[in-house]
Amino acid sequence: MKRRFLPLALLVATVSAGPLTAQGPGGMQVSERKLVAQFDKDGNGRLNSDERKAAREFMAANPAVGRGGRGGPMPGGRGGRGMAPATPGIKVAPADVKPATTPFYDLGTMRTLFFTFEHADWEEEMATFNNTDVEVPATLVVDGKTYRDVGVHFRGASSFMMVPAASKRSLNVALDFVHADQAVAGGYRTLNLLNSNGDPTMMRSVLYQQIARQYLQAGHANFVRVVINGENWGVYPSVQQFNKEWLRDHFSTTEGVRWTVPGRPGGRGGLEYIGEDVAPYKALYEIKSKDTPKAWADFIQMTKVLNTTPADKLEAALSPMLDIDGALKFLALEVAMVNSDGYWVRASDYNIYQDPKGRFHIIPHDTNETFYNSGGPGGGRGGMPPPPPPPPGAVGQAMPPMPMPPGGGRGGGGGGGVTLDMFTGIENPARPLLSKLLAVPALKARYASYIKDIAQRWLDWKVLGPMVAKHRALIEAEVMRDTKKLTTNEQFTSGIDAETASLKSFADQRRAFLLK
Repeated sequence: MKRRFLPLALLVATVSAGPLTAQGPGGMQVSERKLVAQFDKDGNGRLNSDERKAAREFMAANPAVGRGGRGGPMPGGRGGRGMAPATPGIKVAPADVKPATTPFYDLGTMRTLFFTFEHADWEEEMATFNNTDVEVPATLVVDGKTYRDVGVHFRGASSFMMVPAASKRSLNVALDFVHADQAVAGGYRTLNLLNSNGDPTMMRSVLYQQIARQYLQAGHANFVRVVINGENWGVYPSVQQFNKEWLRDHFSTTEGVRWTVPGRPGGRGGLEYIGEDVAPYKALYEIKSKDTPKAWADFIQMTKVLNTTPADKLEAALSPMLDIDGALKFLALEVAMVNSDGYWVRASDYNIYQDPKGRFHIIPHDTNETFYNSGGPGGGRGGMPPPPPPPPGAVGQAMPPMPMPPGGGRGGGGGGGVTLDMFTGIENPARPLLSKLLAVPALKARYASYIKDIAQRWLDWKVLGPMVAKHRALIEAEVMRDTKKLTTNEQFTSGIDAETASLKSFADQRRAFLLK
C-alpha cells in the first residue's frame, strides 16, 4: 500500500522540499506525526495492537499542538452546530444482507460494508491517530467475502475536525494495507467513503461525478451502507480513489504520472509558473506516482507555456502538452454547478494526470460542495491579485494565503451561488486555466458553449429530477434510519425539492440564470 499524505484542506504549504506544515484552527501549525518507525518493534512497517497501545500512550503524554481531543476541536452537538448527539444505530449482520453481483460502483446498487475492529474503542483510536501515519486494522466483509487486515483512517480535514465522536466521519480504506493483492470486486484496492458534511441530500458528489463523466474522464461514485462492529453507521457516498485502477478505468492504462492538488484556503495550486526551482512546486502539488526529475520538468514546462505564451499563440503551443478541451470542460462543470471548493475559488482540490504520451489532463477531485444556491466566496470576475510567488530556497517558510475575492458567503454578494458569473476568475492571474485560456477568444467561446450545454441538458429538472429520484429511491429508507448522519430527515427531504435551498431550486435558478 502506498503511504497516504496528510489531508490538506486547512494547510498552508511550505515553500521548500522540507516537511509540509498545516494551518489548523486558530493558525496553529500541525503536521502528520510519524509514529510507525518509532513504535514498529517487529519491523513489519505497521503497528500491531501492542505497538498501537504504546503509541497511544505516547500521544496522550505528548499531545501535538493544535490537535483536538476526542471528536476534534469543535464544541456542541453534531458537527459543532448544536444538533442532538448521535445515537446507536441498529444492529446488522452479514447474514441479514443479500450479496450484490453488480459492478462495485453500479449506481443502482447500495452495498453494505461490514467493518470489524479488534477494539471496542476503535473510533477513539482512529481519532487519536488522525493526521499520523498509523492505519487502524479491521476485517471487512463485502458481498459475503472476507477481507482481513484492511487499513482504515479518517480522511479529510473539515470532515473530521467539524464532526464530534459518534457521528459520521469520512473513511479511507486500504484493502492492500497488509495483503498486496487484496481488492474488492473490480480490483479496487482503496475506498473513499464520505460523510456528506454539509450535504443533507448525500447526493451531491455522486450527481456531480455522474454529470462530469458525460464531458471528461471523472471517477466513479455511488452509495454504500457502512456497518461497524455490528452497528449501522448509515449511508456514505463512495467515491473512486485517484490511483492506477482509476487510470485503468478511464484511460485504459495504468501508466503515467499523477498529482493531487490538496485543498487549501487561498491555495496557490492553480498552475502558476513560479520559476524553474522544483521545490516550490513540490510544496503545492503532491505527486502520487513515481517521483522523477522528468515528471517535474514536464510539469514546470507546461505551467511556463500556459502562463508566458501570448494569447494569439497559446493554443498551438499548449495543445501538445495539455488537453485544453478537457480543461475547458473541467472549468465549465465547476462553474455551472458552482463547486464552492473548486479551482475558481481556491486553486486547489483537483487532480492532474500526465498520460504516457506526455499530455496533461485536469481531473475533478472534491465535488461534495456543489449545487448550492448561495454562500461561500463571492463570484466577481477578477477577485484580488495573488501574493508574490514563493522565493526560491525559502526553507520552512509558509506561503501567504491567497486573498479571497470580494463578496459574501458561498457566492453571496459577490455574485456566487445561482448567480455566479460564468466568467468568474477570468482576470485572476493566480487562476491561469481561467485567465490565460479564456484570454483566447475561440477558447472563451468554446468554454461558454460548454457552460450553456451543461445548463441546457443537465440542470433541466426534467433530466436531473429523475436522476435524483433514482438515488432517493435507493437510499431514502436507509437515510431515515441513519442515526449517525450530520443532518435531519427533514433536511434530507427539503434539500431535494423544496422551494428554496434544494437541488431542484438550484437547478431551476442556475439554469435560468445561465441561459438568459
